[in-house]
Amino acid sequence: MSVSLITGATAGIGHEYAVQLAARGDDLVLVARDSARLEEVAEELRRAHQVRVEVLVADLTDREQLATVEARLADHDRPVDLLVNNAGFGLKKRFLDNTADDETAMLEVLVTAVLRLSHAALGAMAERGHGGIINVSSVAAFLPRGTYSASKAWVNSFSEWAHLEYKSRGVKVMALCPGFTKTEFHQRMEVKRGEGFMWLEADFLVRKSLEDFEKGRAYSIPGAQYKTIRVLTTAIPNRVLRLTQSMGRR
Repeated sequence: MSVSLITGATAGIGHEYAVQLAARGDDLVLVARDSARLEEVAEELRRAHQVRVEVLVADLTDREQLATVEARLADHDRPVDLLVNNAGFGLKKRFLDNTADDETAMLEVLVTAVLRLSHAALGAMAERGHGGIINVSSVAAFLPRGTYSASKAWVNSFSEWAHLEYKSRGVKVMALCPGFTKTEFHQRMEVKRGEGFMWLEADFLVRKSLEDFEKGRAYSIPGAQYKTIRVLTTAIPNRVLRLTQSMGRR
């Protein structure tokens, strides 16, 4: 029986990972800040899929709470087979309109937590000779869109390196780069969620990412429209791409 640990597991992409991984029979470790919502989601998944679901309440900006998740990943007696680093949030305002504390909190979740949780998981997985990590990044990583994009560019670079570094030791690492997805992400930013062909359904996104992961790919970019954008970013100068930074913030 495989065990998957998912951060940010109570909503959006993280919740969809929990649903799809439970449906295939994985036991779960769910991580989020909201204890009541965690327990509610856990009980729903237990009833629907007859899997074991463990909950860890943790704010990933708090180093002590983050350490409890690291310890769970490093536990040799209760191995985790798949880590999904999904937790994250965005800031609606531009860099100088945010406080340095707000920017640092985002960096802690998008970069520091990914680094520390990956370090804990990779150590245990490489020693066992099997395991995997999916780091939820963003198509924004390929665009000059402030600190969110910069953080996701780090996730991409780190994931691609780890994919190459640990493949020979039986560990798969992949970066998932979603485009606009119909989740609570934009609502939490107090930004209107859009409609139309640029907006992906979370179930499609996660399903395609798991297919790409099983194929051993370093990147998953679901949706032909976003694969096209990725190609275009290699040809269009950054001074032009910078004009996209207001998209998804209104």
